[in-house]
Amino acid sequence: MSKKIINKQSEKFLQTYLNNPSPTGFESEGQKIWMDYVRPYVDKFETDAYGTAVGIINPDAPFRVVIEAHADEISWFVHYITKDGFIYVRRNGGSDHQIAPSKRVNIHTSKGIVKAIFGWPAIHTRHEKEEAPSMKNICLDLGCTTKEEVEALGVHVGCVITYEDEFMVMNGNRYVGRALDNRMGGFMIAEVARLLKENKVKLPFGLYIVNAVQEEVGLRGAEMIANRIKPNLAIVTDVCHDTQTPMINKIEQGDLSSGKGPVLTYGPAVHNKLLAYIIETAEKEKIDFQRAAASRATGTDTDAFAYSNDGVPSALISLPLRYMHTTVEMCHRDDVEGTISLIYNSLKRLKPTRSFSYFD
Repeated sequence: MSKKIINKQSEKFLQTYLNNPSPTGFESEGQKIWMDYVRPYVDKFETDAYGTAVGIINPDAPFRVVIEAHADEISWFVHYITKDGFIYVRRNGGSDHQIAPSKRVNIHTSKGIVKAIFGWPAIHTRHEKEEAPSMKNICLDLGCTTKEEVEALGVHVGCVITYEDEFMVMNGNRYVGRALDNRMGGFMIAEVARLLKENKVKLPFGLYIVNAVQEEVGLRGAEMIANRIKPNLAIVTDVCHDTQTPMINKIEQGDLSSGKGPVLTYGPAVHNKLLAYIIETAEKEKIDFQRAAASRATGTDTDAFAYSNDGVPSALISLPLRYMHTTVEMCHRDDVEGTISLIYNSLKRLKPTRSFSYFD
């Protein structure tokens, strides 16, 4: 396998996948794009009631291994429409109110997309009272003057709202856009499936390539699908913080850097023997990696898999990300390829007979 993994076709898929909105609870359109790309590389698909998608290789094998990412992105809900036609919002996931002012958004309605902006008072009007953006003062302007005018567009309380910012490549090696957390993970596990197929790798176990919904509101999709699959092992991929940018305290957040490889996390939910096996693979394949420590929980779908079904040995491989939960999330192409390679090679070496018991 050549060092460069991502080709023009896969990068085109990445752009399409990232540009398509996939807000928490409304992931189905993004899931269709993901499944269409992965379909040639798997034997079958399964989906559950809330929209988690699973591509399966060797579905009849008794030993089941999961590789997983989450499909949803943070967003907003229409919460309150004033009589003057302004809209106040409620979070859907961990949306950052401080980045909202002057952002363009799409309101998703049954009549189609309605354009709006997060307005903000001009600097000329704020000299006496400099107020920071908060959930009490950010609001949407649709260019309407009454509540009735807003509702005539098909907008109502509960409509979901996404930013319209789209994918771009900076400096030839940095992927930038909204929702890299964690559709970049969905992209990476899809690329693992592609490589297994193209390199004619025959796995001695069932591989479940899981793109889970509703991670941003409590790991809910992973919780549901873990109980359905009942895996023997799970390797989860998500994002963590690149801590090299200004205003980040390394004493609090650790010392992690884009371009220096995927991040392997230590913590109670991470199975030490599975983690050691992945580190062994990275060293054998000369894949650069970094280390991080979690406290009580990883805060990712790793926790949902690890504590399901009486306990599932689980590990977390993270992608260092700048500016998380903004519209300009940024990661390094080399880290993306390193993560794909690490998962791919870990699967290639894995035998169902390998014990991950602490007492063998």
